[in-house]
Amino acid sequence: MARIVIAPDSFKGSISSSAAAHAIAQGWLSIRPLDEVLEIPFADGGEGSLDAIEKSRPDSIRVPAGKGYWLFLPEGVAVVELAQVSGITLLSNLDPMNAHTYELGIVLAHAAQDSRVTKIFVALGGSASTDGGVGALMALGYRFLDEGGKEIGKGGGELSQIASIDSSNVIKPPVQGVIAFVDVQSPLLGAHGAAATYAPQKGATPQQIAELEKGLSHLLSIVGRADSAGSGAAGGTSFGLRTMWGATFESGAGAIARIVSLRDAIAGADLIITGEGRLDDQSFVGKGVGYIRQLAQMDSVDIAYCVGARNIEFPDGSKGVTLSEFTSSEEAISRPDIYLKKAGAKMAALFSF
Repeated sequence: MARIVIAPDSFKGSISSSAAAHAIAQGWLSIRPLDEVLEIPFADGGEGSLDAIEKSRPDSIRVPAGKGYWLFLPEGVAVVELAQVSGITLLSNLDPMNAHTYELGIVLAHAAQDSRVTKIFVALGGSASTDGGVGALMALGYRFLDEGGKEIGKGGGELSQIASIDSSNVIKPPVQGVIAFVDVQSPLLGAHGAAATYAPQKGATPQQIAELEKGLSHLLSIVGRADSAGSGAAGGTSFGLRTMWGATFESGAGAIARIVSLRDAIAGADLIITGEGRLDDQSFVGKGVGYIRQLAQMDSVDIAYCVGARNIEFPDGSKGVTLSEFTSSEEAISRPDIYLKKAGAKMAALFSF
C-alpha cells in the first residue's frame, strides 16, 4: 500500500481544484484501491484559493459579503479572493479599460469591519482589470477626485483623471494588517509591468496598453510611493493595497501551502500528483505547480503531473498524463471530471510501489 497525495491547482474556467483532486483520486483508486490517497486541493493565490482552503480547513466559516464571501479562520484571519468577485472568468466579454476591483473592496471592507478579524489575507490572482486597485480602494472609503473635485469613474481607463485623493473616511485595516498573496514578481510599470505583460491577456489592444501604462504611471506619481517587485500583480491591485492600505506581499503558493498544511501531508508520501489546466514555462515561476515541485524536491518525494494541456515536457523526467491524450481540448474543458478520472487511472498504472 502506498501513500499518495493529490494536490492539483484549479483548471481555470473548467473545474475547481477540489473537484479535480477528487476525480483524479477516483481514477487512481479504481486501479490501486488499497492505497492511502489524500486529496489536498491547492491554489497559488488565484482562482480557487478559497475553495482549496475551505476543503482543507473544516474549521473555516463562510461569511457572505457583497457578491461573494470570505472565509473566517479561528486564528482571527479573514481570507478574501479577488478572482471570486473581480476575476477574469466572470466576464462574458473582456473589458480592459472599464473592468475594476470595486467588488473586491466591498468584501475587504466587510472583513475589516468584523470584530473577530485581526488579520486579512487577500489572494490577488486572476484579475480582469488593470486599475491599480483603485476600485477596491474606493469601496474602502478612498475618494479619487479629478481636477473639478468630482470622483472619477471605475476602471483603468480613468486613472489619468486623478488629481487628488481624499482618505478622510477610510475603513482601517485590522490590527495585524493585510497580507496580499501574489503569484508574480512583476513591477507596476515598464516592459514587465502590469499593463505591458498582463493587459493583453485581459483583452487590451496596443493602444489601450499604452493608455493603461500612462494611467498607472500617473497613479504612482499621485500616490508618491516607489514601484517594487510584486506591485504589478492583479493589474496593480497589489500596488494600491500596499501603498495606501498598508498591505505586505507574500507568495500565494507558499502561504496557501502553510494554511492547508501541505508540507505535513507530503512528509512520508510515496508520490505527490499535481497539475493545472495548461502546463507551460510560467507554471514554474511563482505558480502552484512549481511550488509543489520545490516541496517534493526538498522532501525527496516523487512527483507526477496531471494537466489539461501542455507545451513543455514534464520536468526532471517525471511521469505525467495530459487530458489531450484522451480527447479534444474542447471536450476536456467541458467534461473535465470524466477525463481526470481516466487520467488518474492511467497514472496509477504507471507506478509500482
